[in-house]
Amino acid sequence: MTTTATATARPVPVARGYRFELVKLFSAWRIRLLVLACWLAPALFVAVVSGQSSLPVDTLFGRWMNATGWAGPLVMLGFAGTYALPLLTSVVAGDVFAAEDRLGTWRHLLVAVRSTRRIFAAKALAALTVLVVLVAGMAGSAAAGGVLAAGSRPLVGLDGHLLTPGDAAVRVLLAWVCVFAPTLALGAIGLLGSIVWGRSPMGLLLPAVVALVLALAQLLPLPVAVRLALPSCAFVAWNGLFTDPVQLGPLLIAVGVSLAWAVVATALAYTLFVRRDFTNPAHDGPGRRAFAVGVLPLVALLAATAGIVAVATPATGSGIELDKVQRSVATAFAHLYRLQAAQLDRPDVTEAQLAATAACTKGDGLVEPDGPGNDWRCVVSWHLPGIDATGQAIYQLDITSDGRYVADGDGPKEVNGYFQVRAPAGDQPNPLWQFDGNVELLTTTKG
Repeated sequence: MTTTATATARPVPVARGYRFELVKLFSAWRIRLLVLACWLAPALFVAVVSGQSSLPVDTLFGRWMNATGWAGPLVMLGFAGTYALPLLTSVVAGDVFAAEDRLGTWRHLLVAVRSTRRIFAAKALAALTVLVVLVAGMAGSAAAGGVLAAGSRPLVGLDGHLLTPGDAAVRVLLAWVCVFAPTLALGAIGLLGSIVWGRSPMGLLLPAVVALVLALAQLLPLPVAVRLALPSCAFVAWNGLFTDPVQLGPLLIAVGVSLAWAVVATALAYTLFVRRDFTNPAHDGPGRRAFAVGVLPLVALLAATAGIVAVATPATGSGIELDKVQRSVATAFAHLYRLQAAQLDRPDVTEAQLAATAACTKGDGLVEPDGPGNDWRCVVSWHLPGIDATGQAIYQLDITSDGRYVADGDGPKEVNGYFQVRAPAGDQPNPLWQFDGNVELLTTTKG
């Protein structure tokens, strides 16, 4: 009898609890609706937009959506990092524990599983699985829609160089994989909020609110060390994958910081959950004290990572400096000049032959050429073989605080004015008219 009683009291394995939690999640109508939307809506959106004459040129890679199918999933990635992924983590992770409080089923679950630790592991793994399914669906759907609508053609990178279709596909995949790190961080924050607030809707909203605050912080001219210490930085740091050489420094730091936030927030959620008093049927979350216990370690983590980045990297100020801007503009111009020459059936020249340079000022030279702003002006100079005269083109730059900029051609019109050129996908605007670029915030690669 003793052996039978001991066997009966043994906790349910995590694998069985995980399957049970997974079935519960996928049986909910809202999760099924999200899966359907993530696997269908991106393909439809990208396919429809890629066929339009008016493209979302204010979105990164938006101007190339009807030229190559690999631009579409990157446009969708930018939208997902700002809006979709925070909302998905709220619905999935922010409600996984709170649902039991609303339904009053904790005692039944404890009787069945007999281990708070295994319950936590099963619920966290189930939420992670659902997020993987949703993110994979968005990435695959957007890529399929783009390739079917615009074809698998070369993609123009953020420094103007052409990526082959195969190289573009690999980098698109890596970009989506990288943004899963900040998604995990928001998911862990959702688990923490779901436990702290119980049946209150605040737990459900926490990941979205945190993502909104972090997005607003990213718009500010923060020091580089603080910017890279934010768990949302990886939502934009994937831009560095589309330059040559790849800007790996900011991306690796951003991904590492996001994973650190995911680990710390999950550990805090686990600690609060296993210490909970399940004998109180009126329990509505551990309360404000537990919230403070959960917030303070995350604030300390932010301070610690910012300090580590500041010490370990040559990161000073905003990271947007005159030499970096000039080097980035000159490099992008040289690459795009070759693309324009090929489209206009002109003789090919190399970047070394062009020897393009840029001289930039900010605020008409009345302010220090440093930091973001829409008052940057650059004069690009280059040479053609056999011609003594120096060519020059003027660009107005709008540089955002994360290093991304849009260069708008301001003459001469035969070089960077608006006119149509012949491209494999049909007539396209002059590639030197307007182009996107990226200033590397860390001095880790050579231009």
